[in-house]
Amino acid sequence: MKLEARQLDFGYGARRVGHDVSLSVKAGEVLCLLGPNGSGKTTLFKTLLGLLPAQGGEVRIDEVDLKARARDEVARLVSYVPQAHAAFFPFTVEEVVLMGRTAHLGLFSSPSRRDREAAHAAIARMQIEHLTESVYTRISGGERQLTLIARALAQEARVAVMDEPTANLDFGNQVRVLQHIQALARSGIGVLLSTHDPDHAFICADRVAMLHDGRLVRLGDPAATVTADSLREIYGVEVTVVRVPVGEGVERRVCIPGGALSRGGR
Repeated sequence: MKLEARQLDFGYGARRVGHDVSLSVKAGEVLCLLGPNGSGKTTLFKTLLGLLPAQGGEVRIDEVDLKARARDEVARLVSYVPQAHAAFFPFTVEEVVLMGRTAHLGLFSSPSRRDREAAHAAIARMQIEHLTESVYTRISGGERQLTLIARALAQEARVAVMDEPTANLDFGNQVRVLQHIQALARSGIGVLLSTHDPDHAFICADRVAMLHDGRLVRLGDPAATVTADSLREIYGVEVTVVRVPVGEGVERRVCIPGGALSRGGR
């Protein structure tokens, strides 16, 4: 299973946001998309999902043009996890997750026992069973994000597109979401996620894509791609990338804003 953009141009109506972007994510891989506000990340995601028409180039799912696939077929292959939000209607967590089964239902069908089992399995996988009967609008932002990931899991797609899944979460919930993303990849699900924190790429990504002014400026292994030079190029700030020990014989790269290293954190 592979989701792929080939020389993709994308935007809204007559406004072009991005040009000539080529990237792919396959089952079992985490591809992290970095880029500043306004660089086109969300618009790119909506185009990959078929929510916006491509302005040029093409999107392919397993070598088949997206335009040749029906919407329900696309939904069975690729799921979408938006940023956590407070919904308008007081659905329970179980009901929100069950919505992920819509792609598997007929026009006037009701959820079957199999659909409910898939929803409950997704809730268990995210370890939020205690929230099953809770009202989605009354739980925390981190809990809402885990609920949305569970909804995508219930969809049983092989690739998940996640738009800033750690946005507005506290440190603990960011770590939990990233751990779940790693677990999804290990289970064979491909994950394409966007984030504003380059450290997240070092934590969970197999590859990193960098988007700037609607163009793909870097693509590759995190260590080779997320560098002081590339971060300066897309964010316009000085950053030092250093290695820190995180266990016996294990190091991880982290990003430190310019000047912070010389002050020793004081």
